[in-house]
Amino acid sequence: MLSAKLWRAEVVVQFIGFQMAFICLGGMVVGLLDKLGVKAFALPDGPGAVVVGTMCFQGVTWGLIGFFLWQHGCDWRTVFGLRDPQRRSALAQGAVLACLLLPVLLTMQAASAWVMTRAGLHSEQETAVQLLEGQQSIGMRLYLGVFAVFLAPVAEEFIFRGMLFPFLKQLGQPWLAWLGVSVLFALIHHSLIAFMPLVLLALAFTWLYERTDNLLAPIMAHACFNGLNLGLLLVLPNAPVT
Repeated sequence: MLSAKLWRAEVVVQFIGFQMAFICLGGMVVGLLDKLGVKAFALPDGPGAVVVGTMCFQGVTWGLIGFFLWQHGCDWRTVFGLRDPQRRSALAQGAVLACLLLPVLLTMQAASAWVMTRAGLHSEQETAVQLLEGQQSIGMRLYLGVFAVFLAPVAEEFIFRGMLFPFLKQLGQPWLAWLGVSVLFALIHHSLIAFMPLVLLALAFTWLYERTDNLLAPIMAHACFNGLNLGLLLVLPNAPVT
């Protein structure tokens, strides 16, 4: 059972506002440099564009988390479950869940691709996968891999499971907390073909957070899931990863 997270509404709104502002600013900077013909910022997969894009969302989130917790008088170790005596169990459960989910979600995505093809719709991999596939530089591939496995899971799990889910649930909106946050998580990945698998993935991460009451669990699940997908993509470049 998830313990109470008494996040203040004005601080949650402030967090989201700052997040949106940085994303818009990053988009404006990249768009301007692209129009000026700066090769490194050529859209969609120029290395400069990729770095600015990732840092203005997940990267900035690391700083915003610290500010958010400071405003609530909380510390990282407590909020992220590092003080929990059951943290090793939570990490293990996250890793097991990722391994169990991968074949299910890959099957769902393959089915989604088949349905979209039959309907005459164009199916594309999610943006992060396209960016990785579009990189010729080993350094940029390494950057995206490290970001996907170590940095993005912490940022995204705090936003969706650590902040938005308990905030909406404690407002008396459990269905919006469960389904709305999961749909939003899927939408930010910009992939119609992966939309339903990502909704299910988000629901599974939420269930794990509820079960363990430790944010380390969905972070580990997210990190392992991304790592498994990355490994699959490297071994089988045409694999339909989620």
